[in-house]
Amino acid sequence: MGDILIVDDERDIRELVSDILEDEGFTTRLAGTSDECMAQVAKEQPALMILDIWLKDSSMDGIDILKVIKKDHPDVPVVIISGHGNIEIAVAAIKQGAYDFIEKPFNIDQLLVVIRRAMETSRLRHENQSLKRRDAPSTEMIGDSASFRTLISQLDKVTKSNGRVLLRGPAGSGKEVAARYIHANSNRADAPFVTVNCAGVEPDRMEEVLFGREGKDNGVQPGLLEQANGGVIYFDEVADMPLGTQGKILRVLVDQQFTRVGGSDKVRVDLRVISSTSRDLEAEIDADRFRQELFHRLNVVPIPVPSLEERREDIPLLGAHFIAECNKSQGLSAREFSDEAAALMQTMVWPGNVRQLKNLVERVLILGDGTGPIEAKELPNEQHSSDEEGRVVLSGSLATLPLREAREAFEREYLLTQINRFGGNISRTANFVGMERSALHRKLKSLGVVTTNKAGARVAQIEEEEAR
Repeated sequence: MGDILIVDDERDIRELVSDILEDEGFTTRLAGTSDECMAQVAKEQPALMILDIWLKDSSMDGIDILKVIKKDHPDVPVVIISGHGNIEIAVAAIKQGAYDFIEKPFNIDQLLVVIRRAMETSRLRHENQSLKRRDAPSTEMIGDSASFRTLISQLDKVTKSNGRVLLRGPAGSGKEVAARYIHANSNRADAPFVTVNCAGVEPDRMEEVLFGREGKDNGVQPGLLEQANGGVIYFDEVADMPLGTQGKILRVLVDQQFTRVGGSDKVRVDLRVISSTSRDLEAEIDADRFRQELFHRLNVVPIPVPSLEERREDIPLLGAHFIAECNKSQGLSAREFSDEAAALMQTMVWPGNVRQLKNLVERVLILGDGTGPIEAKELPNEQHSSDEEGRVVLSGSLATLPLREAREAFEREYLLTQINRFGGNISRTANFVGMERSALHRKLKSLGVVTTNKAGARVAQIEEEEAR
């Protein structure tokens, strides 16, 4: 797996180290100057670097090269060697991210121990990156409703900029997928995307998690901000960030630098910030739980993420997508929803939004014992129930009404449900329920449809259009 790049201005040293390592089965490349080193790295990233501190006739010394390598190739372990070694040089190298430090003249056995350990670290890092790529969270956005197309249009406008984005929407609506979509289609797509789960980190550990720690015993432990350098830092549920940490994050946004916990050196970072919240941040500001200055820094481009109720037309598409995902990741049957089941799902209540729909699909596939279409009877029956003979079970309130009032109440609820299902599109609703558009319009008017909800507002709009 990969080779070892040996960088030393003394030809005898680099060739000696190369011979030793090749006798042990390793593949090596050699460089005598900083220019040769960077050319070799540009040609192909090595699995490991052995780097001399002092490089005669070079534009950069070993520490300079180390800084570049750790910035551009952070997964490559770098072992520093030097004939002028002292504790200050060793500490400086470790602070800049060196894997280890060996002083010349070195013991061959010691060198081999360090190299084997570093190569194992490199192997594990590569395997970890491969697993992350294979199991990477989806950045695919699924839908065709008007509200979904509006969302995609807004996301596409911000992908190529570095502007800070605040995604606002209910829990489970897909805010993180939207954030990953921005990242995947941006100029930083190959750089890290690091998530800060603001609600999941203990308040007294938040600063260490974000900024990292620096100490004599454990050396440097980079935090999430440092890990995201060059890429995106995503603050999930930013309203849950501790108030004290908010002030320090505000300073990072202004200065693009910070100090690790226990350290004194400034760490510079290049970050794009995307945040999300399901809370009313203005109300949090009024309650002194969120800093107004931080809100204004994060809210450069506010983008609302619609709830599943606002995009009921997308439910069949999303359901099919989650079936395909479960088939690929878990080997579950690649079934389809019957027309009746798909229609029923579009009328259901989804407080958990897209996340709830995904969980429902997985549950149906796990518990189902068939390979044919998923029928309506396989869906949860908490909201829609019938008796053994298939008769509709009336709610208590409906059962107490006279026939005419009960029929009107049912028609009103049924038609509003269908209008919501088709995203307020009256023509599609009329086609589905088997009525002429004008007849449906008159029926809604006779039922006294309230125009305060979205479906009713759509009806009122059509009334105005037809009156003109």
